[in-house]
Amino acid sequence: MVDILAQSGGALSPAQVRARLPGSIPLSYSTVVTILTRLHAKGLVTRHRDGRAYRYAAGDPAAAAARRMTRLLDDQADHRVALAHFLAALSPGDEALLRSLITESDE
Repeated sequence: MVDILAQSGGALSPAQVRARLPGSIPLSYSTVVTILTRLHAKGLVTRHRDGRAYRYAAGDPAAAAARRMTRLLDDQADHRVALAHFLAALSPGDEALLRSLITESDE
């Protein structure tokens, strides 16, 4: 569904999303609404009210990833250990990029 929203170039109602689903995926309207609501809760799609209903649009994948990373870090008692493991798992290029971003944010 996120792909459908991303390809639409704008916000769609649940009925419009349902109409664009491949014929091999017969979902009810209420199932589409439930999925879109869950995607919104995860930050993968945005929504705004249009009358009595919502219209949904693709969210920012980078922002959603950052929110997931923050939630995972918040679940850890020792942030230092979790961040050390994260840093150790980065490629040299990603580590350099992260260091650069930290330096930029300090300025």
